[in-house]
Amino acid sequence: MRRAVQIVIIFFSCSVLLMPEVRGLADGALSFTMPGKQKKDGKKSKSGGGTFIPSKWNAGLLIEAKKEAIIGNRKGAQELFRQYINRFPEDPVGYFELARLDAEQNIVDEAINMAVAACKLDPDNLWYSVFLAELYQGSSRPAEAINIYEKIVDKNPANLDYLYQLAALYLQVEKYTDAIKIYNKIDEKVGLSEEITLQKQKIYLHLNDLKGAEREIQKLITAYPDEPRYYSILAEFYMANNMQDKALETYKKIAVMEPDNAYIHMSMADYYRKTGNKEKAFEELKLGFANPNLDVDTKVNILLSFYTVNQIYNDLKDQAFILSKILIETHPKDPKVFSIYGDLLLQDKKIPEARETFLKVLSLDSSRYVIWEQVLQLDLQASEFNHLLDYGTRATELFPDQPLPYLFTGLANLQLKKNEAALKSFASGSNLVADNNELLAQFYMYQGDALHAMKRESEAFIAYDRSLKLKDDNAYVLNNYAYYLSLEGKELDKAEKMSKKAVALDPANDSFQDTYGWVLFKQGKYKEASEWILKALQASDGPSAEVLEHYGDVLYKLDDPARALEYWIKAKEKGPGSELLEKKITEKKYYQ
Repeated sequence: MRRAVQIVIIFFSCSVLLMPEVRGLADGALSFTMPGKQKKDGKKSKSGGGTFIPSKWNAGLLIEAKKEAIIGNRKGAQELFRQYINRFPEDPVGYFELARLDAEQNIVDEAINMAVAACKLDPDNLWYSVFLAELYQGSSRPAEAINIYEKIVDKNPANLDYLYQLAALYLQVEKYTDAIKIYNKIDEKVGLSEEITLQKQKIYLHLNDLKGAEREIQKLITAYPDEPRYYSILAEFYMANNMQDKALETYKKIAVMEPDNAYIHMSMADYYRKTGNKEKAFEELKLGFANPNLDVDTKVNILLSFYTVNQIYNDLKDQAFILSKILIETHPKDPKVFSIYGDLLLQDKKIPEARETFLKVLSLDSSRYVIWEQVLQLDLQASEFNHLLDYGTRATELFPDQPLPYLFTGLANLQLKKNEAALKSFASGSNLVADNNELLAQFYMYQGDALHAMKRESEAFIAYDRSLKLKDDNAYVLNNYAYYLSLEGKELDKAEKMSKKAVALDPANDSFQDTYGWVLFKQGKYKEASEWILKALQASDGPSAEVLEHYGDVLYKLDDPARALEYWIKAKEKGPGSELLEKKITEKKYYQ
């Protein structure tokens, strides 16, 4: 006799104001590079880069201290430098070298104290000033760093590094107007720069100075009138700031300049969407999707920025299908576009078409495990057990560490009556499950089904017990286990409890109702049994031969042999019944 079969279908299915620093240190870094003195030819002297220079005060002691520092004896070097500044407190070199040693050990406050002392003794020394400014920067004291860099820039107006550092510091403390002034000085020295111009545009936007921001972009367009990228920046600026008419005008210019521009139709679609013209927006989207120069990922990301997933699957399903077909026509060798189309078909419950589309994905790229899993699930849902066995076996070979292909392969074997092979698949897959008790419980459940089909009942019951230990509310295990116990006439009290729980979990399941009634029958509770088996009969439009025969058996025990015979005959007509059904009809008597 056949119990409920559980077919498991589980579809697993800003703009930044501050650009990265072009010159100087990142915030918080303690990396010190000494500026070299400039020769007349503009090259650094050999004394640049922090090279140690003996002092006129006492070169010997300084050299000894420096030697200790070079060999890694910082403690000894610091002691010698302290001796030096005690003997020669007017010499800045000792303070500077101590500051460097402290900075290397991240003793920032002491390093700053020493660097301040060196700068006071030699305020014109560029090395000392830059070093102290970097210490202030790295210890989140930008205002003090600004004071130093302002003086450095005054003395070294041609040095771009210092100008960039000062501009960055102004941005850090939100002195945006001062930062723009410094960037303007850089422009005067190096000419118009895209990097600086766009930085100023961002600053103007932050200040809500839209005219200033627009002016900066227009500078780039004036300088490079044939560069469509700058027109795109301008159009996006107009869109972001509610100047749609200007945005459309600019987009049209780009379309003339670059008719094959991969992004222009997407931008136009965005314009029409935001201005409420949905039809025009969709037309532009179709043109954008048909452009082979725009990659699939970008197209999909743009689509998701336009619509929610729910809109694509429901309200705008027809549009989504059209765009998906355009993707397939434009990128016929890309498995991703077929994955997208297959997902849409699946959501639209077009199961056979979705299955064929996912098979196409695998023909283009067999490494996509998720698609294999999807195909196996659709095979199971469509009862394509031979195909399920074929693809399940291939999936286990391609992905030997994944448990689910073994589960699907085992189910295919079980349905095809290849019980030994099914048991082997379930055992292999169960050994791969980690930290997933629900999945492991399913493996044990199906092992129990395979063992029962092989008439290895005691082993089947052990497998069912393992399954219920992991997941005690699996109604299918409870039902089948209870029924098989009742057939054996074993542990009927346990069977009754399990069957009752299964019915409580799924009260409308006629197979569960029949099982509960049959367990009650085996316990000799014939009146209660008749009530539950009758429920099963009434709940089903076409009751099985098994249920009809059971009801006849109950009627016989309730002293109604005439009606019992009537239901046994109905069971035979429905077929197939139990091995004893023919004998019951012939002899008009119940046999077990």
